[in-house]
Amino acid sequence: MKRELQSAAAARGRRRQPEASRHAILAAALAEFAQQGLAGARMDAIADAAGVNKALLYYYFHSKDDLYGAVLRDFFVRLRSRIAKALESDSPAGVKILRYARAHFDSVAESPYYARLFQGEMMSAGRGGSPHFSHIISEYITPIAQSVGAELQQGIQSGEFRAVDPTQFAPTMAAIIVHYFAVSPVLRKLRGGDPYSPEAIAKRRAAVLDFIAAALFSDREAGINLAARIADLQQPIEDFAVPLPVPSVSAESRRRK
Repeated sequence: MKRELQSAAAARGRRRQPEASRHAILAAALAEFAQQGLAGARMDAIADAAGVNKALLYYYFHSKDDLYGAVLRDFFVRLRSRIAKALESDSPAGVKILRYARAHFDSVAESPYYARLFQGEMMSAGRGGSPHFSHIISEYITPIAQSVGAELQQGIQSGEFRAVDPTQFAPTMAAIIVHYFAVSPVLRKLRGGDPYSPEAIAKRRAAVLDFIAAALFSDREAGINLAARIADLQQPIEDFAVPLPVPSVSAESRRRK
Protein backbone atom coordinates (compact mmCIF):
# COMPACT_ATOMS: atom_id res chain seq x y z
CA MET A 1 0.00 0.00 0.00
CA LYS A 2 2.78 2.41 0.91
CA ARG A 3 4.50 1.70 -2.40
CA GLU A 4 1.26 2.35 -4.27
CA LEU A 5 0.84 5.69 -2.50
CA GLN A 6 4.40 6.67 -3.34
CA SER A 7 3.90 5.72 -6.99
CA ALA A 8 0.73 7.78 -7.19
CA ALA A 9 2.42 10.73 -5.51
CA ALA A 10 5.36 10.44 -7.87
CA ALA A 11 3.04 10.56 -10.86
CA ARG A 12 1.37 13.69 -9.51
CA GLY A 13 4.77 15.23 -8.84
CA ARG A 14 5.90 14.60 -12.39
CA ARG A 15 2.76 16.22 -13.76
CA ARG A 16 3.00 19.18 -11.41
CA GLN A 17 6.53 20.45 -11.91
CA PRO A 18 8.59 17.96 -9.90
CA GLU A 19 11.57 20.31 -9.63
CA ALA A 20 9.39 22.94 -8.00
CA SER A 21 8.09 20.33 -5.54
CA ARG A 22 11.61 19.15 -4.76
CA HIS A 23 12.79 22.72 -4.24
CA ALA A 24 9.87 23.43 -1.90
CA ILE A 25 10.67 20.29 0.12
CA LEU A 26 14.35 21.26 0.45
CA ALA A 27 13.46 24.80 1.54
CA ALA A 28 10.99 23.55 4.13
CA ALA A 29 13.42 20.90 5.35
CA LEU A 30 16.18 23.47 5.73
CA ALA A 31 14.07 25.57 8.07
CA GLU A 32 12.87 22.54 10.05
CA PHE A 33 16.35 21.02 10.46
CA ALA A 34 17.93 24.36 11.39
CA GLN A 35 15.32 25.03 14.08
CA GLN A 36 14.75 21.52 15.44
CA GLY A 37 17.93 19.63 14.59
CA LEU A 38 18.02 16.30 12.80
CA ALA A 39 16.62 14.35 15.75
CA GLY A 40 13.79 16.79 16.48
CA ALA A 41 12.73 17.50 12.89
CA ARG A 42 9.43 15.98 11.78
CA MET A 43 8.73 14.80 8.25
CA ASP A 44 5.03 15.67 8.70
CA ALA A 45 5.97 19.28 9.45
CA ILE A 46 8.26 19.42 6.43
CA ALA A 47 5.57 18.06 4.11
CA ASP A 48 3.01 20.54 5.45
CA ALA A 49 5.39 23.49 5.08
CA ALA A 50 6.31 22.44 1.53
CA GLY A 51 2.67 22.02 0.56
CA VAL A 52 3.10 18.39 -0.52
CA ASN A 53 1.75 15.13 0.81
CA LYS A 54 4.00 12.84 2.80
CA ALA A 55 4.02 10.15 0.11
CA LEU A 56 5.59 12.56 -2.38
CA LEU A 57 8.15 13.58 0.20
CA TYR A 58 9.19 9.95 0.68
CA TYR A 59 9.26 9.41 -3.08
CA TYR A 60 11.96 12.06 -3.47
CA PHE A 61 13.77 11.33 -0.21
CA HIS A 62 13.55 7.84 1.24
CA SER A 63 14.32 8.78 4.85
CA LYS A 64 14.81 11.77 7.10
CA ASP A 65 18.57 11.29 7.00
CA ASP A 66 18.48 11.13 3.19
CA LEU A 67 16.58 14.43 3.13
CA TYR A 68 19.00 16.00 5.61
CA GLY A 69 21.96 15.02 3.44
CA ALA A 70 20.24 16.44 0.36
CA VAL A 71 19.67 19.76 2.14
CA LEU A 72 23.37 20.02 2.94
CA ARG A 73 24.45 19.02 -0.57
CA ASP A 74 22.04 21.48 -2.18
CA PHE A 75 23.76 24.38 -0.45
CA PHE A 76 27.35 23.26 -0.87
CA VAL A 77 27.00 22.38 -4.56
CA ARG A 78 25.75 25.91 -5.26
CA LEU A 79 28.38 27.47 -2.99
CA ARG A 80 31.24 25.60 -4.66
CA SER A 81 29.98 26.56 -8.12
CA ARG A 82 29.55 30.25 -7.26
CA ILE A 83 32.95 30.52 -5.63
CA ALA A 84 34.62 28.78 -8.59
CA LYS A 85 33.04 31.34 -10.94
CA ALA A 86 34.07 34.21 -8.67
CA LEU A 87 37.70 33.05 -8.78
CA GLU A 88 37.77 32.38 -12.53
CA SER A 89 39.28 35.45 -14.20
CA ASP A 90 42.54 37.11 -15.13
CA SER A 91 41.99 39.76 -12.46
CA PRO A 92 44.52 40.40 -9.69
CA ALA A 93 44.33 38.26 -6.57
CA GLY A 94 42.75 41.10 -4.59
CA VAL A 95 39.77 41.28 -6.92
CA LYS A 96 39.29 37.52 -6.82
CA ILE A 97 39.53 37.26 -3.04
CA LEU A 98 36.97 40.02 -2.55
CA ARG A 99 34.74 38.41 -5.17
CA TYR A 100 35.05 35.14 -3.29
CA ALA A 101 34.09 36.85 -0.03
CA ARG A 102 31.04 38.42 -1.62
CA ALA A 103 29.95 35.19 -3.33
CA HIS A 104 30.29 33.30 -0.04
CA PHE A 105 28.42 35.99 1.90
CA ASP A 106 25.61 36.24 -0.65
CA SER A 107 25.18 32.45 -0.76
CA VAL A 108 24.67 32.30 3.00
CA ALA A 109 22.50 35.43 3.00
CA GLU A 110 20.13 33.76 0.54
CA SER A 111 19.67 30.82 2.94
CA PRO A 112 20.79 32.01 6.39
CA TYR A 113 19.58 28.82 8.08
CA TYR A 114 22.64 27.07 6.66
CA ALA A 115 24.96 28.80 9.11
CA ARG A 116 23.12 27.20 12.03
CA LEU A 117 22.79 23.88 10.24
CA PHE A 118 26.51 23.64 9.54
CA GLN A 119 27.30 24.75 13.05
CA GLY A 120 25.23 21.83 14.27
CA GLU A 121 27.12 19.53 11.91
CA MET A 122 30.44 20.60 13.39
CA MET A 123 29.18 19.99 16.92
CA SER A 124 27.88 16.55 15.95
CA ALA A 125 31.17 15.69 14.25
CA GLY A 126 33.03 16.51 17.44
CA ARG A 127 30.94 13.86 19.18
CA GLY A 128 31.53 11.42 16.33
CA GLY A 129 27.87 11.51 15.34
CA SER A 130 27.72 13.02 11.83
CA PRO A 131 27.94 10.75 8.77
CA HIS A 132 27.72 13.78 6.47
CA PHE A 133 30.54 15.88 7.87
CA SER A 134 33.48 14.04 6.28
CA HIS A 135 31.81 14.16 2.86
CA ILE A 136 31.19 17.91 3.14
CA ILE A 137 34.80 18.54 4.09
CA SER A 138 36.34 16.39 1.34
CA GLU A 139 33.91 17.22 -1.46
CA TYR A 140 33.30 20.93 -0.89
CA ILE A 141 35.23 22.65 1.90
CA THR A 142 38.68 21.33 0.95
CA PRO A 143 38.55 22.39 -2.75
CA ILE A 144 37.24 25.83 -1.76
CA ALA A 145 39.93 26.26 0.90
CA GLN A 146 42.66 25.20 -1.54
CA SER A 147 41.49 27.67 -4.19
CA VAL A 148 41.22 30.55 -1.73
CA GLY A 149 44.59 29.69 -0.18
CA ALA A 150 46.24 29.69 -3.61
CA GLU A 151 44.87 33.17 -4.36
CA LEU A 152 46.06 34.46 -1.01
CA GLN A 153 49.53 33.06 -1.70
CA GLN A 154 49.57 34.64 -5.16
CA GLY A 155 48.64 38.02 -3.73
CA ILE A 156 51.36 37.78 -1.09
CA GLN A 157 53.99 36.91 -3.68
CA SER A 158 52.97 39.80 -5.93
CA GLY A 159 53.08 42.27 -3.02
CA GLU A 160 49.38 43.04 -3.32
CA PHE A 161 48.72 41.47 0.10
CA ARG A 162 50.55 41.69 3.38
CA ALA A 163 52.58 38.67 4.42
CA VAL A 164 49.72 36.97 6.22
CA ASP A 165 49.58 33.25 6.93
CA PRO A 166 47.03 31.88 4.41
CA THR A 167 46.22 28.91 6.66
CA GLN A 168 45.11 31.38 9.33
CA PHE A 169 43.63 34.12 7.18
CA ALA A 170 41.35 31.88 5.07
CA PRO A 171 39.37 30.42 8.01
CA THR A 172 39.27 33.88 9.59
CA MET A 173 37.60 35.22 6.45
CA ALA A 174 35.10 32.38 6.44
CA ALA A 175 34.30 33.02 10.10
CA ILE A 176 33.70 36.72 9.49
CA ILE A 177 31.40 35.90 6.57
CA VAL A 178 29.29 33.29 8.37
CA HIS A 179 29.26 34.52 11.98
CA TYR A 180 26.61 37.21 11.44
CA PHE A 181 24.08 34.59 10.33
CA ALA A 182 24.93 32.17 13.12
CA VAL A 183 24.25 34.80 15.78
CA SER A 184 21.32 36.53 14.10
CA PRO A 185 18.87 35.56 16.90
CA VAL A 186 21.15 37.35 19.38
CA LEU A 187 21.40 40.39 17.10
CA ARG A 188 17.63 40.53 16.81
CA LYS A 189 17.37 40.73 20.61
CA LEU A 190 20.21 43.24 21.00
CA ARG A 191 19.33 45.62 18.20
CA GLY A 192 15.74 44.92 17.31
CA GLY A 193 14.65 44.93 13.69
CA ASP A 194 15.26 42.28 11.08
CA PRO A 195 18.94 41.27 10.61
CA TYR A 196 17.95 39.72 7.26
CA SER A 197 16.31 42.80 5.77
CA PRO A 198 17.86 43.96 2.45
CA GLU A 199 19.23 47.07 4.16
CA ALA A 200 20.82 45.09 7.01
CA ILE A 201 22.32 42.53 4.62
CA ALA A 202 23.78 45.23 2.35
CA LYS A 203 25.30 47.03 5.33
CA ARG A 204 26.80 43.83 6.70
CA ARG A 205 28.16 42.79 3.27
CA ALA A 206 29.95 46.11 2.92
CA ALA A 207 31.37 45.84 6.46
CA VAL A 208 32.66 42.30 5.86
CA LEU A 209 34.44 43.20 2.62
CA ASP A 210 35.84 46.39 4.15
CA PHE A 211 37.22 44.46 7.14
CA ILE A 212 38.86 41.82 4.95
CA ALA A 213 40.43 44.41 2.65
CA ALA A 214 41.73 46.53 5.53
CA ALA A 215 43.40 43.48 7.08
CA LEU A 216 44.79 42.02 3.86
CA PHE A 217 45.92 44.62 1.31
CA SER A 218 49.39 46.11 1.41
CA ASP A 219 47.91 49.32 0.04
CA ARG A 220 45.14 49.53 2.59
CA GLU A 221 43.32 52.50 1.07
CA ALA A 222 43.28 50.94 -2.40
CA GLY A 223 41.95 47.68 -0.96
CA ILE A 224 39.19 49.41 0.99
CA ASN A 225 38.10 51.36 -2.10
CA LEU A 226 38.04 48.17 -4.16
CA ALA A 227 36.01 46.39 -1.46
CA ALA A 228 33.42 49.19 -1.53
CA ARG A 229 33.07 48.88 -5.31
CA ILE A 230 32.61 45.11 -5.18
CA ALA A 231 30.15 45.34 -2.29
CA ASP A 232 28.04 47.81 -4.29
CA LEU A 233 27.75 45.69 -7.45
CA GLN A 234 24.11 45.05 -8.24
CA GLN A 235 24.41 41.72 -10.08
CA PRO A 236 25.55 38.45 -8.51
CA ILE A 237 29.30 38.61 -8.16
CA GLU A 238 29.94 35.40 -10.09
CA ASP A 239 28.12 36.90 -13.10
CA PHE A 240 30.25 40.05 -13.13
CA ALA A 241 32.40 39.39 -16.21
CA VAL A 242 34.17 42.74 -16.62
CA PRO A 243 37.61 42.64 -14.95
CA LEU A 244 38.02 45.08 -12.08
CA PRO A 245 41.52 46.57 -12.05
CA VAL A 246 43.16 47.11 -8.70
CA PRO A 247 45.63 49.99 -8.25
CA SER A 248 49.23 48.88 -8.38
CA VAL A 249 50.98 48.39 -5.06
CA SER A 250 53.36 51.21 -4.36
CA ALA A 251 56.95 50.69 -3.27
CA GLU A 252 56.10 52.37 0.02
CA SER A 253 53.28 49.90 0.57
CA ARG A 254 55.64 46.97 -0.05
CA ARG A 255 58.06 48.36 2.52
CA ARG A 256 55.23 48.52 5.09
CA LYS A 257 54.34 44.81 4.70
